[in-house]
Amino acid sequence: VDAVRDWNDRVAAEHGEDATYVMCSHGDIIKSLVADALGMHLDLFQRIHVDPCSVTAIRYTRLRPFLLRVGDTGDLTPLAPREQPVGADAVPSGAGDGTSDAAVGGGGGAP
Repeated sequence: VDAVRDWNDRVAAEHGEDATYVMCSHGDIIKSLVADALGMHLDLFQRIHVDPCSVTAIRYTRLRPFLLRVGDTGDLTPLAPREQPVGADAVPSGAGDGTSDAAVGGGGGAP
């Protein structure tokens, strides 16, 4: 978890807070990262199921990680960052921009 958070900080420093990157690993490592993102104790990570060749997406912010997908094998298009209209400074509430808390009732879709 420390290594992933360190990598995330380095990518964000070089490419911006909304940078997206891919990490590939074995299931138990992915499940331990999911457990951490959910605030679960590591002893419980085996309760999480992740299929081989699936995608798990976690967005790390300054406040906390947001679990976006677990073991997904379907359409990943919603994970792509949205382009904001010119002059649009606002980020939807709960989008995980680091300045907002988790949105009550869910979010507004992919950031």
